[in-house]
Amino acid sequence: MLKIKSKKKQKVYRIGIDARFFGLENKGLGRYTNELIKWLENIDERIRKDNQSKKIEFYVFLRKNNFSEYIPQNKHFHKVLADFHWYSFAEQVRFPFLLNKYKLDLVHFPHFNVPLLYRKKFIVTVHDLILFHYPTVRNTTLNKFVYWFKLLMYHLVIRSTIRRSNLVVAISKFTKNDLITTLKTPSQKIEVIYEGAEFNLNKEHNVSEQQKNTFFKKYGIIKPYLLYVGNAYPHKNLERLVLVFKRLVQNGFDKQLVLVGKNDYFYQRLKKFIQNNKIKQVVVTDYVDDIDLEQLYQKAEVFIFPSLYEGFGLPPLEALGYGLPVISSNKSSLPEILEDKVIYFNPESKEDMANSILKYNQQTKISRVDIAKLKEKYSWHRMAKEIYQIYLKVL
Repeated sequence: MLKIKSKKKQKVYRIGIDARFFGLENKGLGRYTNELIKWLENIDERIRKDNQSKKIEFYVFLRKNNFSEYIPQNKHFHKVLADFHWYSFAEQVRFPFLLNKYKLDLVHFPHFNVPLLYRKKFIVTVHDLILFHYPTVRNTTLNKFVYWFKLLMYHLVIRSTIRRSNLVVAISKFTKNDLITTLKTPSQKIEVIYEGAEFNLNKEHNVSEQQKNTFFKKYGIIKPYLLYVGNAYPHKNLERLVLVFKRLVQNGFDKQLVLVGKNDYFYQRLKKFIQNNKIKQVVVTDYVDDIDLEQLYQKAEVFIFPSLYEGFGLPPLEALGYGLPVISSNKSSLPEILEDKVIYFNPESKEDMANSILKYNQQTKISRVDIAKLKEKYSWHRMAKEIYQIYLKVL
């Protein structure tokens, strides 16, 4: 009697995503994680419809405070509670046991904080190596001895993470080169995959003149203004910017400088610096919602970004997406990402920064053609698609 061989059952791969940053608590990493999962769901759905080979189940690890916030739109994405705080003892000791419980074939960590005890296959996204280049106590509210201990642990964890990883995703060529030169990471182990950005040109809201006046009054904006959006960490170089602005105002520059960011320890310290140096015509808004932020972008004369170090540089890129002229630091990844679309200055030179501010009127608004090219190059969908291919490659 003939025996009919049964068709070999296809392996189902299990991929974990560390999504403990999901949501807005940590806006940069949170946004990266949100967009990654959102678009991975979409891409996975399309691939299944096309009956492509590998079958994958995704396990999304979340903390308690963001567990209900994530609602899977793809039945092959499963939520798992992993309520371990970032950079904690529980993360290092208990999280690996939870990951092992799910028998994962691959884990994607969107940040360097991979538990030292986790020894199975994983990839990691590295956004920057900021603390290797700016290891200063001014970057923290911690006691300086605690800070230096944490910095030592940071170096230990990230070096171990890079060494153990199967592949490293760098968000820019600059970050890739930084990994090669600073941590001696082999070039062939690193894939450059750009982040995405929002491009909101001509996205206007129906706002009456009265509402506009109320809006500007709300933030104390009474003159044409330069706009900055981001945090106030020391490497963002805002103290130098406001000193330059003070000198310009003293010489008759009749504009305002609007700084948008959450009113944390660093912004509070910056506000004291502004008060102590008697700098006028500077507005610090605190956190603003998305609708107000769009209004601030749309009504600004120019966007300024004086940062000394960026792994990618999302705020000035999104400012271009609003059609806003941009003047930017010429350091780190910024020339790579912003290309020839902006006016550059040396962020360590007050004179160069001042001259760039004075000549920004020569900077025309970015064209629709250029915005379309940027939108294609810096797309969250494209980013997730390339990362999905990385998963298949590593598997």
